[in-house]
Amino acid sequence: MDNADGRDPLSGKVIELAIEVHRELGPGLLESTYEECLCYELSQAGLDFQRQLPLPVRYKQVRLDCGYKIDVVVEQKLILELKTVEKLLPIHEAQLLTYLKLSGIKTGLLINFCTPLIKDGLKRMVL
Repeated sequence: MDNADGRDPLSGKVIELAIEVHRELGPGLLESTYEECLCYELSQAGLDFQRQLPLPVRYKQVRLDCGYKIDVVVEQKLILELKTVEKLLPIHEAQLLTYLKLSGIKTGLLINFCTPLIKDGLKRMVL
């Protein structure tokens, strides 16, 4: 169920946790550092998550391991694609959309920690 602001409660909670991580660390660190800290916060919040989840590609009824990995999946309902780039590009959005389609998960957050204000690096996507 969505909140009045259009976000589901799970997305809202994860965004709050990402803001906390960004507030503590600021921009400029490696993506793996933000992933580690965000997963710590997810754990502290009692949320179930998986990190670096392999994502096979289905091609003509064949399941192929092409080396794709989802950064974080929260509660088996929300994909987190973490970035530390100067600017989010259309290819980053395309990557998240592809992960959503291949996984069957309907909602994802693209989070760029390399921004002065984390709200400028957030993009929620829904299939």
